[in-house]
Amino acid sequence: QQEPLAPVSDNGLEQNLAKRNLLAENMDGNLIVMTRNIYVGANFDAVLMATDPNQIPLLVLQVFQDLLSTDIYTRAQALADEIAINQPQMIGLQEVSLIRYQSPGDFVTGENTPAVYEMFNYLEILMEALEQRDLNYRVAGIVENFDVELPMVVSADPLMFDDVRLTDYDVVLVRDDVQTFRVKADNYKASYDVPVNEQVSLTVKRGYVIVDVGVYGKKYRFANTHLEDPSTNPQLEFIQFAQAQELVKKLDNQAHPVILVGDFNSRAPSGMTYQYLLSENYVDVWNINQMTDNPMGYTYGHDESLRVPDDAFYERIDYIFLRNKVHPDWLGPVNAWVTGEDIDVFNTYGLWPSDHGGIVAAFILPKWNREYAWGKN
Repeated sequence: QQEPLAPVSDNGLEQNLAKRNLLAENMDGNLIVMTRNIYVGANFDAVLMATDPNQIPLLVLQVFQDLLSTDIYTRAQALADEIAINQPQMIGLQEVSLIRYQSPGDFVTGENTPAVYEMFNYLEILMEALEQRDLNYRVAGIVENFDVELPMVVSADPLMFDDVRLTDYDVVLVRDDVQTFRVKADNYKASYDVPVNEQVSLTVKRGYVIVDVGVYGKKYRFANTHLEDPSTNPQLEFIQFAQAQELVKKLDNQAHPVILVGDFNSRAPSGMTYQYLLSENYVDVWNINQMTDNPMGYTYGHDESLRVPDDAFYERIDYIFLRNKVHPDWLGPVNAWVTGEDIDVFNTYGLWPSDHGGIVAAFILPKWNREYAWGKN
């Protein structure tokens, strides 16, 4: 049986429990999943797009100041509230950052000793916030994507630099009552390089985490990813598409239902990658959603500062897909909703939890016979 809801912090967000109460009559057998881009907290793309290497130390300074302003400690409290309200069995997290620092820096001298002092570990900060709410989640799988260290100007006279290092991860969390079996985490072969100077270039990698999970005696394959973002360079859409092809191939020989979540950076309904996934029999659960309070289901784009109160989402690039290979015509009833868009969240914390919204989907999958439910392990 479903355990009672963990307490939610007393911050005015309890009204959102009404959405979860839609499921309360028949919790046994419901599968609840979530996808959440938690946002590094600044526009890192501005650094990657720099045309002059001499601009990079000043751009890194601006990004670092923005990152401090968007305060991951506060945002983690809001994110933990979302999880407490919805209590999904599985969560796919993207843009889970680790920020490390070195002072004085040595990048400009060419030594490039890796920075090791941890300033912000987003995963640890979020897990601590979950523990404060007596929520029992664990990391089921994690993939390291790009690992970038760059100089930041800290003084003009004399001219001095520190180094800032950003490591990006995708993570799958599971509730403690979820069984986990095989885990596969890897980077895509499709990536691209960004030149920093004549000697150094950065490889921008993306990845995926695939976890076989058991919930209520049935087995599913849960996959989480963050595909390349072509918004600043349209050519990157082809990198994104190649990444999607790699992932579909990885998931192809799978009889169990596949639940694929993440930030796909491909707009519905016309994005090339989005259309490709539909053509591979992945169903966007928003298209079969029984809830109608938010028919558009937009999941992006709060201002990067996260401090504009009337800032509405305007596009859909985050998804929960389902592929039911054994019973392709049966998808089950689905309730899905966007999180992180209610003004109460902003009023409570003074900033939005992320530039993205999360998606929660709750659906009942059929009780297949044991061979299909658990496979031949």
